[in-house]
Amino acid sequence: MTTQLQGEAVGQQLQGAFPDAVTSWGDGDVRVQPDSIVDICRYLRDTPDLAMDYLSSITGVDYVESFEVVYHLTSLTHNHSVVLKTTLYGRDDVELPSVINVWKGADLQEREVWDLMGIGFTGHPNMKRILTWEGFPGHPLRKDHLGG
Repeated sequence: MTTQLQGEAVGQQLQGAFPDAVTSWGDGDVRVQPDSIVDICRYLRDTPDLAMDYLSSITGVDYVESFEVVYHLTSLTHNHSVVLKTTLYGRDDVELPSVINVWKGADLQEREVWDLMGIGFTGHPNMKRILTWEGFPGHPLRKDHLGG
């Protein structure tokens, strides 16, 4: 069984490396600034005692006044995991740096979040729809989507 790392321990370690990037932590998650996401993900992957070498999932959550992007990360080496979250404000042109250069597995997951939630990932080499067709009106998992 995979062990969930304590958010406080990971958050404090990240705060030591990135003093302005960590915004808060909970029992099993750490919240970070959106512009720091790539550096933090690379640190989580490359730091030997963390070794988050597997991106389990990327999820977008619509809270109407903001979007949250959630990364579930796992270390196959140490058999532990952590949840990383970041918040994006606004409804139009919502973007976050892509982590595809950290984990190639982010490719289809970022495209899915873009297609269904409208959250773009800057630096992604192929940011286009994956589940709906080009020209589909809007993003179907947004709370303000009316269909088409």
